[in-house]
Amino acid sequence: MFNKSKPFDNSPSSGMGIPPAPESAPAATPSVAPAAPRPTEPSRPAASSRSSSLSTLSSGVKYEGNISGAGELQVDGSLKGDIRVVRVTIGEGGSVEGTVHADVLDVRGRVSGAIVAKQVKLFATARIEGDITQEQLSIEQGAWFQGRCTQAKRDTPGASMLDAPEKPAALSAPKTDKTEAKPAL
Repeated sequence: MFNKSKPFDNSPSSGMGIPPAPESAPAATPSVAPAAPRPTEPSRPAASSRSSSLSTLSSGVKYEGNISGAGELQVDGSLKGDIRVVRVTIGEGGSVEGTVHADVLDVRGRVSGAIVAKQVKLFATARIEGDITQEQLSIEQGAWFQGRCTQAKRDTPGASMLDAPEKPAALSAPKTDKTEAKPAL
């Protein structure tokens, strides 16, 4: 009733026990090949976007200069300079000497300088020397903080510090103060 072909027919017509290839096989092969890479394509950009959005200053690395961008920064080494990124995490062995501007800042290490962020978390191992301007502040027991703390909400005049970039003109302001101070002496 049913003529079912055997997968490995040893008859002389099939030759060496290999079934004959159907004529539609070459057309089917290209449709199968693109299907296999498709599942791996979405995972590759996701992995590369994760690695490109997080930058790490590894333990033992010393860096001098400013860092800015739209990504995330993990500081486990030593940084002398200003930081301006979306999210900053300073590890237990990490230290920053400069101003830190971020939306979210988690500190487990040291910061010597001003902090301007929307959300600041000081963990028990944190050591901060400088003023903090923030919307939300969390300080764990054991954290050390020397400086002033100013809460700046979106509707207050000080909140402009949270979004405004640093101006190079601010560097020239102390020079004008010094020249004004000399005639006053």
